[in-house]
Amino acid sequence: MSLVPSMDEIAWLRDNSPAWRLLRADNAPLVLSFLHLVFVAENVRSISATELASRLDDELYALNQRDGERTSPRFPKPAKAYLDDWAAPGAGWLRKYYPDGTDEPHYDATPAVEKALQWLEQLREREFVGTESRLNVIVELLRQIVFGTEPDPAERLAELRRQREVIDEQIARIEAGDMPMLDETAVRDRYQQFAGTARELLADFREVEENFRKLDRQLREKMTGWRGGKGELLDDVLDGRESIAGSDQGRSFQAFYGFLLSAARQAELSGLLDQVHSLAGIAERDTRLRHVHYDWLDAAERTQATVRQLSEQLRRFLDDQVWFENRRVIDVLRSVESRALQLRETRAIPVTMELDAPAPAIRLPLERPLYTPVKKARLSSDTVRDADEETDPTALFEQVYVDAEPLRGGVRQALRSQPQVGLAELVTRYPLKQGVAELVTYLSLQDEAFAIVYDEQHRDQITWSATDGRERAATLPRVTYARRGG
Repeated sequence: MSLVPSMDEIAWLRDNSPAWRLLRADNAPLVLSFLHLVFVAENVRSISATELASRLDDELYALNQRDGERTSPRFPKPAKAYLDDWAAPGAGWLRKYYPDGTDEPHYDATPAVEKALQWLEQLREREFVGTESRLNVIVELLRQIVFGTEPDPAERLAELRRQREVIDEQIARIEAGDMPMLDETAVRDRYQQFAGTARELLADFREVEENFRKLDRQLREKMTGWRGGKGELLDDVLDGRESIAGSDQGRSFQAFYGFLLSAARQAELSGLLDQVHSLAGIAERDTRLRHVHYDWLDAAERTQATVRQLSEQLRRFLDDQVWFENRRVIDVLRSVESRALQLRETRAIPVTMELDAPAPAIRLPLERPLYTPVKKARLSSDTVRDADEETDPTALFEQVYVDAEPLRGGVRQALRSQPQVGLAELVTRYPLKQGVAELVTYLSLQDEAFAIVYDEQHRDQITWSATDGRERAATLPRVTYARRGG
């Protein structure tokens, strides 16, 4: 595949690319500045239509007031009309959808907005353009490719020994008092490279999520118009799900997600980010990047939720198919009954029937199995006696209510001293008193201070003591509560 597009490809992109269409729009400065402020600068992945329209209305009012000497306002339409235009299929700059459990529409920026903003960022003049750090990254990537694909053990050992010699030489120089330090230019160069890569990675999550949503739409369309066998569709859907998980993008995303879920990795990232942003020689310091790994985690969890939605859609389809098949059987039986009544009333029409075979099948008597009598259980009430104690039947109707506020407070208390905490650790610290009901309440907690992350790749066993004194256990995917905003 050529990296340079042909003239026909460029013409097609000019006519069909939402990002190109955005750059050519009359209101492009308003669209780009407002969407950047809401969705990129604040890393918002979902916002209600009411809140977004209110913020846009304030922005339009301020802009029209600034141009007070004009005979007519520059932006005459209401905020809701602009949002509808931006979310229309002809634009494609906002994604309008309804989250589960709500009837109010929500908005999210599309990957086209991220691409247009990145292109604009490249147009801005930069006072400092670092090149050394990018060269180091290129050389390191080439080393990883060559070293990671080397099948000869001798060559790998030679490379590891070379790296060890370099490290030993650096240790010797530091022990001798020669400790080289990065100057201010080198620090700015590397920070600029880090900031650009971190922002690009956060922007790429919208495109990764969009790719999974396209797969979801394709599955919905296929399920809706499917007229073949249910087993064939099930095989096709499962093959598609496996191909996504096993693709290059799927494997890379799972590796990235596993890296973020590691408590040790998160602690290391937090420490490195704190140390880097405490340096005094960085003029382009961005305070938002100090906690960028939490933004990565939120974006990755949304992508995981989209993948889980595929399985939910498949389950709903199978349930609907069973209902339709049962309905079809009932309709066939009713049509047979109705036809039989019509034939009974109209005796002039001869009644005919079709045989499945021209001759009956012959079965010899000895081919039938012999009768086997069923053993009957003998019941005796001679040993039945009254109970030793009476039981209050009202206990059967008692309902268990679990207050979620103490559980939510326990999670917040644990997150004050650490960026994330697992459900297993919380249950160990605060044992379950109300059994399964309390465990289910933990899984349904909602709070602005933390987010719940489910790791389908690992399993945890939660144990508790029941009211009868016996130990109970439940095995479920690993559940982690992650602090929002660092």
